[in-house]
Amino acid sequence: MIDRDEFSAWLRLLETPGVGRDAARALLARFGSPEAVFGASTEARKSIVPATTAAALAQVPKEFEPRLAAGWQWLTSGDEARDVVALGDPRYPRALLDSADPPLVLYARGRIALLDEPAIAIVGSRNATAQGLENARDFAAHLSGAGWVVVSGLALGIDGAAHEGALAVGAATIAVVGTGLDRVYPARHRSLAQKIAAGGLLVSEFAVGTPALAENFPIRNRIIAGLARGTLVVEAAVQSGSLITARLAAEAGREVFAIPGSIHSPQSRGCHALIKQGAKLVDSAADIVDELAPLAGVARVVSAASAPGSPGAGKDPILDALGFDPIGLDELIARTGQSAAELSARLLDFELQGRVARLPGQRFQRVERG
Repeated sequence: MIDRDEFSAWLRLLETPGVGRDAARALLARFGSPEAVFGASTEARKSIVPATTAAALAQVPKEFEPRLAAGWQWLTSGDEARDVVALGDPRYPRALLDSADPPLVLYARGRIALLDEPAIAIVGSRNATAQGLENARDFAAHLSGAGWVVVSGLALGIDGAAHEGALAVGAATIAVVGTGLDRVYPARHRSLAQKIAAGGLLVSEFAVGTPALAENFPIRNRIIAGLARGTLVVEAAVQSGSLITARLAAEAGREVFAIPGSIHSPQSRGCHALIKQGAKLVDSAADIVDELAPLAGVARVVSAASAPGSPGAGKDPILDALGFDPIGLDELIARTGQSAAELSARLLDFELQGRVARLPGQRFQRVERG
């Protein structure tokens, strides 16, 4: 575990006004460690960073001591492993070292060894459709069964479903968050975060006490992309954080996968745009495993018959009439010729089975189960 003096030096370096990631990286390249940065003269530091920043490094930042105390208390408490993994630490994930902008430190809670396991990122819309949530869970479960650690961002929608899918089969998952690890955002994922900490890993580059700030979530996306050998986008609008993650993955030479959807769904347009730009269209987890296994040495195989997107056994005329786009009851009556009472009863049965989702405005959507 990191010792208090080293932790203090890293925290002070990153908390000093004017020292961003680029400046800190330049200082470390010149002096070797945070302790050496503070041991150098202001004149020596001025050869690397602007004079105002070099001078600021000579002063203890405002509110630093309470931040240090809170961070150290968090690190030394809790039932699960907690640590800070900094650049130069042998536990620092090699996949991140190969990315364009590796974080200088990672706060970690849980199974730190997962950082070097073969990983696949699964990301997507916060406002996911019922089918999108089902796809995220199923793909995560099947990819976990094939030996991949599922990485996502703990957000509502696709992210949360991906974590749940991995946990459902007893597999580990990594959540990269945009707050300090003493906080959970969104609050409704508090129970999910506890489960991940118990069997997987929570990570953040943000210090303990950092609240949920909008600008931090796009920043953390580069870590999601950087940890993974490939990124799967399940659903996404054209302007979304998921597409930022996919772009960062592509720029780092990692594979990008996208699940196609309805041409009428706004949540499918981002995936369709990615496919047009060269992302690999996938309709089963086997597609991803086949593509990535040679790169990571993952030996286990997902059966095409059991993977999400495989044809299910048996058909039903009402499900066939529903198709996969949202549909109103009146249009379904016209397609099937059945009465409103008959259809309502059957749709309720399908809802209870988890095969149909009821949407606002008395609309329904079929949910294909893997």
